Amino acid sequence: MTRTPATPRVGEDVTSARLFVALGDSFTEGVGDPDARLPNGVRGWADRVAEKLAKAEPGWRYANLAVRSKRIREVVTDQLDAALRLHPTLITLYAGGNDVLDPGTEIRSILEDYERLVKALSETGATLLLFTGYDVPLYPVVWLFRRRNHAYNEGVRRIAQKYGATLVDYWTFDGYQDRRMWSADRLHLSKFGHKLLAARVLDVLAVRHSITPKQFDALESRSTSRWLADQGQWVHDWVVPLLHRKIRRVTLGDWTEPRWPHPVEVPPKGGLRRLMRERAEGTRE
Repeated sequence: MTRTPATPRVGEDVTSARLFVALGDSFTEGVGDPDARLPNGVRGWADRVAEKLAKAEPGWRYANLAVRSKRIREVVTDQLDAALRLHPTLITLYAGGNDVLDPGTEIRSILEDYERLVKALSETGATLLLFTGYDVPLYPVVWLFRRRNHAYNEGVRRIAQKYGATLVDYWTFDGYQDRRMWSADRLHLSKFGHKLLAARVLDVLAVRHSITPKQFDALESRSTSRWLADQGQWVHDWVVPLLHRKIRRVTLGDWTEPRWPHPVEVPPKGGLRRLMRERAEGTRE
């Protein structure tokens, strides 16, 4: 199935409003990339993409509806209608990672929900970007989920082709083999990981940018005792709290709001941090 977009494509010389709407979970919310000056205390790849779009073509507006921990069905319930009402010209969607990590959920069911979501978004005529999922290299048990992740990725590729979406094949990005691309929880991208992804998304959109991915020195080898200590610290800081939340059937997203629920015009100079500074100054006046 192919479609002819009813709205302007990224990079076209048009005078109509340009609106980028990001949907999904913690991956798109920006978890792992802390910035106290911005909503929810994070920044992330989507903010960076919005800023570079506005720098290349002033007038871009941006809304980010993504919330950490959300499953596909929650994206449908909480984000889809809100996104459709905004009439975006560019949409990014990453959803399904949390579903894949739920062993009790069948991949077929995940992809059925995912396809219904993509179909609805594709009918807006906006440029639609979809993402495969990465085989996170740092989780000791992640190999248990790789087969599920690969099946999910094949489904995403098929659905992207079927609905004329643009694929960001995140699974193929070798740079994420370095553990410094990941935050301390070993599941979310670090600041460096978010910057690299922003650069890759902008490349896919053929938008000129100045984001330079971090070039790391070689990692120092760790002794067995240091490695064991690191594992113990990780389990204490991240695994145990996660298990407690699962036992209580709560998620971090239960008390988290979208970062940019209403479209904001992104300043070409200074970006979203400048916008927040101007808002704060206006509040004090």
